[in-house]
Amino acid sequence: MKRRVVITGLGAVTPIGNNVNEFWNSIKAGKVGIGPNTKMDTTDYKVKLAAEVKNFDAKEYMDPKSAKRMDEFSQYAVAAAKEALADSGIDMEKENPFKAGVIIGSGIGSLSQMETSHKKILEKGPSKVNPLLVPMMISNMAAGNVSIQLGFRGKCTNVVTACASGTNCIGDAFRAIQYGDCDFIVAGGTESSITPIGIAGFQALTALSTSEDPLRASIPFDKDRNGFVLGEGAGVVMLEELEHAKNRGAKIYGELVGYGVSADAYHITSPIEDGSGAAYAMEMAMADAGVKPEEIDYINAHGTSTHHNDLFETRAIKNAFGESAYKLLINSTKSMIGHLLGAAGGVEFVVCVKSIEEGFIHQTVGTTVTDEECDLNYVIGKPVNKDIKYAMSNSLGFGGHNATLLMKKYED
Repeated sequence: MKRRVVITGLGAVTPIGNNVNEFWNSIKAGKVGIGPNTKMDTTDYKVKLAAEVKNFDAKEYMDPKSAKRMDEFSQYAVAAAKEALADSGIDMEKENPFKAGVIIGSGIGSLSQMETSHKKILEKGPSKVNPLLVPMMISNMAAGNVSIQLGFRGKCTNVVTACASGTNCIGDAFRAIQYGDCDFIVAGGTESSITPIGIAGFQALTALSTSEDPLRASIPFDKDRNGFVLGEGAGVVMLEELEHAKNRGAKIYGELVGYGVSADAYHITSPIEDGSGAAYAMEMAMADAGVKPEEIDYINAHGTSTHHNDLFETRAIKNAFGESAYKLLINSTKSMIGHLLGAAGGVEFVVCVKSIEEGFIHQTVGTTVTDEECDLNYVIGKPVNKDIKYAMSNSLGFGGHNATLLMKKYED
């Protein structure tokens, strides 16, 4: 028997808020966190905008020595994980630490540490490289640092599937709890790659928007979209086995009921054109939950604002839902916070949970006139207030990785 898994804690560090309350209030207000890139000199770059985390001080979340030993992507993960743990109300003094897990991914790890160290090698020689370069750089250190900071000694892994990393981490945590590996797990994604190499690499792929208007740069499904805006931050949730949560009187935000994954086996950056891969992930999530397409109320789309993603994801939704696709409410949180890469799925999962809790579906901000073939309801112009029973979150990653999570309003 698979155990039921519920959501009991939320944590977020984003371009529009460094905690869940601030972030969610900004979401409801339609605030856009995109602006000029202040982390680097963009003089020689076509891409001028980014979605930066603002006013983040790691020392507010950990001791200064620990903060110095972490790159920003790990700092963001620790901050979000500590918020999720505090929100859950779990008292670790009463818990078996080996039944407490961490599954937090980063698509890239630290580009900034690589850049800084490479410059030191060229200018001063290899002996001047920071002895902590490797443990600050490698992508698993977000999960490792969270485990150390929280004292969680159970399953501790990170999934690296590019922009699907956060969603895959939450899905793997879901499975680990279902089958008894852990009683509760902090899961999600984190990223901080607004650096010269990060911008240059995505710019060379022509994946980034060259717009200099923050309100018209990340415009998912819009006919004038021309790329995504690179963002940063972390989204982490506390997943918990239902009986464990009930026994301690936890507040339950909702229940995670379905997880679907697939591969396009098609192209290193483009989703498959007919949308069949992402469609299969959505179909598997619904099958896992035992629900039909017509029961789903809302999809938080991957919705990157690139031509290929938005068009092919729309086709995928039509493939998976048939005529029910036209009854869905669909939006893209990336319209406000840009694309957080490996953190995107974690942050967007938080949005889905809050949307269920409050019956509020935010608009796809900035999008005005949709592409001709993007003809579904992308919640344009104003948000929608609606009771939501089932919400779905999609993430698609370079390499053809597709991941879908399905959550529902909690019923005992």
